[in-house]
Amino acid sequence: MNILISLNSSKDQILNTKKEGGRIIAIGTTCMRALEASFMDNEIKTGNQKTNIFITPGYKFNIVDGLFTNFHLPKSTLLMLVSAFAGYEFTKKIYTHAISKKYRFFSYGDATFIEQKMLKEDLYK
Repeated sequence: MNILISLNSSKDQILNTKKEGGRIIAIGTTCMRALEASFMDNEIKTGNQKTNIFITPGYKFNIVDGLFTNFHLPKSTLLMLVSAFAGYEFTKKIYTHAISKKYRFFSYGDATFIEQKMLKEDLYK
């Protein structure tokens, strides 16, 4: 995956938002991966870079505070990323709700907004 945070102004906006107590919201898992992959050596790098970032439970998120994303298919790496961000127990709860309410899954389905708040149960998995 190639990532591009092309302008220093984008980097500055992210840093200023964080400094002022604001949140960085990723619109989609690709955006989340690009933002998180840009964080290297304790800073946000700009420019075109290659990454092989694979976000799984236990990953420490450095930039993203919220995620707007579709409901992903079971056993997918995207569902694993959501679980890494939201915690396993919360992810299980929202997907159980989505299934019971017959939400549409995958690219043209329903979406959800998730803030990163780990449950105690997730900290020990």
